[in-house]
Amino acid sequence: MVLMSTHLPDYLAESALNLASDAGASVAHFRIAQHDSRGVSTRDGNVENVASDSTSGLSVRVVLNGAWGFAATNELTEQGAAHATQRALDMARISALVMKEPVELADEPSYGTASWVMPKEIDAMAVSDDDVVALLQEWNSRVSRSSVVNHVDAHAAMGRDTTFFADLNGSRLTQERDRISAQLTAIHIGEGGFDDMRTCAPPAGRGWEYLLGHGWDWDNELTQLPDFLEEKVKSPSVEAGTWDLVIDPTNLWLTIHESIGHATELDRALGYEANYAGTSFATLEKLGNFAYGSPLVNVTGDRNAAHGLSTVAWDDEGVAAQEWDLIKDGILVGYQTDRSIAARVGLERSNGCAFADSALHSPIQRMPNVSLRPGQVERTTNDLISGVERGIYIVGDKSWSIDMQRYNFQFTGQRFYEINNGKIVGQLKDVVYQSRTPDFWGSLVDIGGPSTYLLGGALNCGKGQPGQVAPVSHGCPSAVFANINVLNGRKEASA
Repeated sequence: MVLMSTHLPDYLAESALNLASDAGASVAHFRIAQHDSRGVSTRDGNVENVASDSTSGLSVRVVLNGAWGFAATNELTEQGAAHATQRALDMARISALVMKEPVELADEPSYGTASWVMPKEIDAMAVSDDDVVALLQEWNSRVSRSSVVNHVDAHAAMGRDTTFFADLNGSRLTQERDRISAQLTAIHIGEGGFDDMRTCAPPAGRGWEYLLGHGWDWDNELTQLPDFLEEKVKSPSVEAGTWDLVIDPTNLWLTIHESIGHATELDRALGYEANYAGTSFATLEKLGNFAYGSPLVNVTGDRNAAHGLSTVAWDDEGVAAQEWDLIKDGILVGYQTDRSIAARVGLERSNGCAFADSALHSPIQRMPNVSLRPGQVERTTNDLISGVERGIYIVGDKSWSIDMQRYNFQFTGQRFYEINNGKIVGQLKDVVYQSRTPDFWGSLVDIGGPSTYLLGGALNCGKGQPGQVAPVSHGCPSAVFANINVLNGRKEASA
């Protein structure tokens, strides 16, 4: 962002913060943000869409007379900053007339003038559209050679967030983070009906090098994808009942996101998201005493995982990145907080979970990277499978559902392999696993070592009113869950 390389952000920030301070604001945050995105889609090798977008703006958030005020504008000028500040102050004065209790924020020190850029090898935003199209067409060509593949959909997306934050404490923070993702879906249409198989590569905080094989073995996955699909087409439908599950990180990350990530957002647990995104069964009185899962369940939140989609140096309230425990030895021991939620429950410091997806939106509490830690003893996925007498090995994510309290859920996946006496004997299909959050995590009986650990994630986690979208990563190893209820999705759909 050219703007960030000039003195204009500092100049606009000083103007806005001085105006807020002179008006009596106890807190004032100034942000400039630019969000750039690109996407390319092909269908059977033909280009369907090439798009790019860039938005920028500034915002001012204040606490005046104990109440929040917020305003934003696309006008990146001294006049625009002044008008936004004045509107934020006016909004705070109005809010103070109806507020139930004054706003308090957990303390955070000043970090002075500092900057951070997410490490990357090749700038994906600088790669030409032709080169992106050429890569997807090459992938398409490789997969479509198989007679079982009738159609191929492919998509690549890239994004960059560049932000500047300033506050009355003296922090002047500039940061830039990138993300990239790609998917290819092979589709079969035949006498037996419709089947598909998708790549399992997660989105990542990386550059263009990711799609060239740095961080994911695209060559191997694309080579095997038609065979995976052909076996799925011919595979038997699962027998509903109780099964042991060996769940691959490419599937388990989503279960973590929905049943732990959202459930440990403290604003949800306190009821502040009830009108839209729901609440959480993991309410505050359970902290420190509730058995969320078996002793093998150790889950952390962090803003600093390498290549994480939620990785930053500071959040959008100027809180430095950190790591903390959410679940320790199966017990709920922590939550995700921003500065106001932290202060509300008596915490000395936020753990840095404030994020806004646009300069025109106010920061709200959003999910960090939430990850299940691997076992301390090295155990491979094959080691886990060898210990299962009758089970299913699940790879890749697909559809899911969960209730508004993050308690009852069901998930499916891309591939399902039947396990018999410790060996994989072939694919199954129509598998849907169903459980309740504490029952599911309580059934964790074996866990993979560091070699099985993978950082999965999503680019489109939604929350808030007005709605905001945030990228988030979830790391986990392969893991074994005993006696899980498995439904036959095809029969359930036709019932």
